[in-house]
Amino acid sequence: MPTLNEVFSTRTVRRRYEVWFVRLGLAEGSGAWWFRYLLMNPGRGGCAGNPRAMPVQVWATWFPVGGKPQSLIQGFPLQELDISGKGEAPFHFRAGDNGIHGCGIEEEACRGSLNVDGHAIAWDLHYRSTFRVSMSSKGWIGFSRTPHSDAVFSGSINLDGRRFSGEPLGFGLQGHNCGYRHRNFWTWAHAYFLRGEKTPSTLEALAYEMPFGLVFRKAVLWHDGKQHLFRNLEETFDRTSLQWKLRSVASDGLRLEAAFDGHGAGVHRLPYLKTDCSGTFQVANNSLASASVVLQSADGVATKLETATGAVLEMVG
Repeated sequence: MPTLNEVFSTRTVRRRYEVWFVRLGLAEGSGAWWFRYLLMNPGRGGCAGNPRAMPVQVWATWFPVGGKPQSLIQGFPLQELDISGKGEAPFHFRAGDNGIHGCGIEEEACRGSLNVDGHAIAWDLHYRSTFRVSMSSKGWIGFSRTPHSDAVFSGSINLDGRRFSGEPLGFGLQGHNCGYRHRNFWTWAHAYFLRGEKTPSTLEALAYEMPFGLVFRKAVLWHDGKQHLFRNLEETFDRTSLQWKLRSVASDGLRLEAAFDGHGAGVHRLPYLKTDCSGTFQVANNSLASASVVLQSADGVATKLETATGAVLEMVG
């Protein structure tokens, strides 16, 4: 059965990015982590002449509560990549050797060890989940998949001598995106709602530009063991302060009002390279965003979900 992580790209493709990523908020509340495993333009070696555009890259970003995010990025030549074949399962992505620069991600685990600009980080994570979803699928043009939407993480992370560990360590998601090019604009968010003795709920939402002036919009709620799909989204947003509000009604009559707030010290702005190697564009991400959701069932019963730091909000354009 497909897991949504299977590789789409081949080693010979000259223009395409494919990325597997993890976002987890720490259970003890001190911050959040973002790990990113990137394959880009393998058939042309990334973008020739740009030392920050290797065909294989591993990113690690720390989002401390109340502090400035910190990113470490390591590039690898294609010869140091061991990756499963297109469409094969189980999936794996391994970069570097088994020593100081060994990194990898597979179906339910990821690891890494980097030394960049005088900083050292190592992580060894395992995760499990009960829900997965394909947010968008446009064939060779691209897709956005979430193989683990309500992920519970265990393991350890070490940054410059500081150790984070736990069972559980944190909560979040593992995603998988791919495309011929990045969209000119997009807004994406995911929220993980802990609910005490009840099972956690998650909400993921995505909007991006399409040809002929159209906009793709979709949100998926996982709540009480059931999926609710929202397609006709009404949205308002502020890209400067990272604010996004959504309203919609699912086919089963469930009404949704959601607000994501990503402003503050946790906003991280990084340049992403275009797949045609013509330049970069800026991506704003806050993996310590807050989220508030109000649900109203067809029979009028209202439920409120909230998290102060358990959401991620990303905006481009």
